[in-house]
Amino acid sequence: MKAVVLASGGMDSCVTVAMAAQEYELALLHINYGQRTQEREFRAFHDIADFYRVPDDHRLVISIEHLARIGGSSLTHLEVHDAEKESHGIPNTYVPFRNANMMSIAVSWAEVIGAGALFVGAVEEDSSGYPDCRETFYDAFQRVIETGTKYETPLRIHTPLIHLGKDEIIRQGLALGAPLHLSWSCYKNEDRACGVCESCVLRLRGFRRAGAEDPIPYERYPDEGLL
Repeated sequence: MKAVVLASGGMDSCVTVAMAAQEYELALLHINYGQRTQEREFRAFHDIADFYRVPDDHRLVISIEHLARIGGSSLTHLEVHDAEKESHGIPNTYVPFRNANMMSIAVSWAEVIGAGALFVGAVEEDSSGYPDCRETFYDAFQRVIETGTKYETPLRIHTPLIHLGKDEIIRQGLALGAPLHLSWSCYKNEDRACGVCESCVLRLRGFRRAGAEDPIPYERYPDEGLL
């Protein structure tokens, strides 16, 4: 049975790929949307795909750079702020309705290749809770699939990380031998991770709480109070 896995090249998607690989033949989907670190994420995607020996015909790269033209997010054109100890509301790193765009593409590809599962590394805890990272969003999208596709047995969405903290995700990844050293999470940089954006801080905090060392290089490290 094939599984389409949304694979950004980030840590969460890396662990999700590792989990899907336990039971399914992998078909990895990478989507560029005009993000600042697009080239670095693209490299991480192929590095992870190479690690799992995913053949070229089971890798799909799609551009939806209209999201950058629409704007509204620091991941595409606004300033990326450093992480804060306490944040309220949805951060400006939220890309409006991005995951719905990505899910639609994934479902289309899954129909064509006959995949029975769709894996997404969404995490409710992530970045103060993006609205399209909530379990209710994926429950609703499951109903969309059942209503709007030709599947006799509906394609099933799997969100194995949805209720996990970053430390739990890292422990899962380490237990499965996921290539976390190949993943990239930084919102700002493409050479050495900045260490101070929200994504870097969440990742570093997770590694500390998991009692493990993050294998990627950092430009600097955040204040202890953020970890």
